[in-house]
Amino acid sequence: PVRDLSSGFRLYRRRILEEIAPEATDFDVLQEILVKAVGGGFTVGEVPFRFRPRGAGRSHVRLLRFAAAYLRTLWRMWCLRNSVASADYDARAFDSRIPVQRYWQRHRTRIVHGFLEDRRSVLDIGCGSSRIISDLPEGVGVDVAFRKLRYLTRYKRRLIQGSAEALPVRDAAFRSVICSEVIEHLPADPGIFREMVRVLAPGGILILGTPDYSRWVWRVIERIYGWMLPGAYAKEHITRYDPAGLRRLLTAMGCEVLEARYVGFSEWIAKCRKVGPCAPHLAVPTWG
Repeated sequence: PVRDLSSGFRLYRRRILEEIAPEATDFDVLQEILVKAVGGGFTVGEVPFRFRPRGAGRSHVRLLRFAAAYLRTLWRMWCLRNSVASADYDARAFDSRIPVQRYWQRHRTRIVHGFLEDRRSVLDIGCGSSRIISDLPEGVGVDVAFRKLRYLTRYKRRLIQGSAEALPVRDAAFRSVICSEVIEHLPADPGIFREMVRVLAPGGILILGTPDYSRWVWRVIERIYGWMLPGAYAKEHITRYDPAGLRRLLTAMGCEVLEARYVGFSEWIAKCRKVGPCAPHLAVPTWG
């Protein structure tokens, strides 16, 4: 039961319980298991059944105790469900009730998909659970978070667990490479950019997206974003980039910037073509 909070009929796989490690010891453990299982990317099914009045006796449930247990865990589970720790955070953001968040996700997805030239050979680095990869039937997603890959299995996509610093992919394997909203979450490292170019075929398209920290608009948005959605990504941005520095880096990587567009005047997304070899020495530009 997902919507019937009173039902005690549940069937769990042991490995799921071992992974999510529930903490509650009262009736609220039922909802904790449900929220953590969904947040872990597991599939939850609901099987309808009919209740019949008991012939004799009475329930042992104490209503006040039942209510108190649920109230204790309500805030904690709400925060978890709406944080980036949930496997489907990116997917839910696409249909968010918050208009700005919904616009941001959808506009980003439109730009990225519009920049693609060959949809048959696409690698999405740091794919998360976003609609960018779920809307690419022949795309391959890479992410370090296994729970997000587990969530994506329902879309029947090809998925790889791995990091952007060392992609488990052969050289020149893809005609298109996407790296959207990833590099700002990682320490400044030229190896990340070398890996993007390494797996991209000559003449292929690289789509790179990151916040533009040289614009005051983004700096204001990030502060508001962190205040309104404390469980979101704002606090995870550890490296700040600006387009001027990234253009120089992309040129040194052997890539030509063909076009660049913005989401909300602050998130920079560039379409680049691999036209030559990567320079032996790269300096990663960051905005101070």
